[in-house]
Amino acid sequence: MRVRDLVGEAVAGVLARPVRSALTTLGTVLGITTLVVTLGVAATAGNQIVGRFDELVATAITVEVPESTGTPLVTWDAVERLTRLRGVESAAAVAEPEEGESLPVRANDLVDPTRVTTRSLTVLAATTGLPEAARGRMVRGRFYDSGHVRRGDRVAVIGDEAARMLGITRLDRAPAVFVGKHAYTVIGVLGDLRRERSLSTAVIVPPTAGRRFGLRDVTRVLVNTGLGAADLIAGQAPTALSPGNGDMLQVITPPSPTRARDGAQDDVDALFLILGLVSLVVGAVGIANVTLVTVMERVPEIGLRRSLGAARRHIAAQFLLESTLIGLTGGVIGTALGVVAVVAISAVKQWTPLLDVRLAVAAPVAGALVGLLAGLHPALRASRMEPVDALR
Repeated sequence: MRVRDLVGEAVAGVLARPVRSALTTLGTVLGITTLVVTLGVAATAGNQIVGRFDELVATAITVEVPESTGTPLVTWDAVERLTRLRGVESAAAVAEPEEGESLPVRANDLVDPTRVTTRSLTVLAATTGLPEAARGRMVRGRFYDSGHVRRGDRVAVIGDEAARMLGITRLDRAPAVFVGKHAYTVIGVLGDLRRERSLSTAVIVPPTAGRRFGLRDVTRVLVNTGLGAADLIAGQAPTALSPGNGDMLQVITPPSPTRARDGAQDDVDALFLILGLVSLVVGAVGIANVTLVTVMERVPEIGLRRSLGAARRHIAAQFLLESTLIGLTGGVIGTALGVVAVVAISAVKQWTPLLDVRLAVAAPVAGALVGLLAGLHPALRASRMEPVDALR
């Protein structure tokens, strides 16, 4: 039996019952579509997650400044030199108290024994670029500027949680907070922090005012860089902040996202791959069942072919090729639908779709392989039929 004849008989067998063949192909279509969609969406979503991770983590640098007994290692105006470096988007110097040290803060000078009016909050001094460096925004009011710092004004900015605890809900009446015996006018509330969330419960004052609480020297510098500039700025920041003493500063750089990305990507791919394979197995079972039913219905045809000289291998090859054609057709249609679905989902989510060319080529082959394996048992059963028994 020539290959040409074998292919013709297989195609004729598939087209003889078009509705049944279409329903059988539908199982493979759903399985391959699910496989392509899950792997494509997993890759696209993983890339989106890594992009967000790069934006929020891989661009944040912290410079720790050790305590100095003599001249400060980093002066308050050193941040201006740092911001001139190419790749630095924002930076701020901060003077923090020692670990766990807080000061009593109250919103008014009235002592009410029936209410808790005094809170222990962290008081720190910072330069004017703190909101951008902390990746936050002023939810009310504004941050103090260089004029407040130069004049030594008694102004303060508080975190949104600190404002809630102190009961400050509006700033139009120039509310004040009392830190010890000193009153400071609250001109803004800082919130929506994506970095340094501890600032939400802090009272922030200008460097000139922070000296009253022992906050004289810079203890930390927060730096935000552009994507890809973190390593470069990490090497240049110590020299810009403290020329000649840069080796004494400790630079904390963000960890490389490669390992975290690969781990998350592998986990997501494995999960979706299992879901896709389950759908593919369901399609394979459907092909096997329908092919087996087809074999039982075509017993007289098999007996006639055997009596006219068809060998066992010819019968087996015909049914195997029919099931393979069904699987291949379902694989091609499922791959096309899966690619369209991935692009559509990415367009709705405003993502950049990631589609592996190897997946688009391998998916139809996988469909054909599923059809081949699904038709193996029915084909062997058909080839074992004896001509006399089949004709009877």
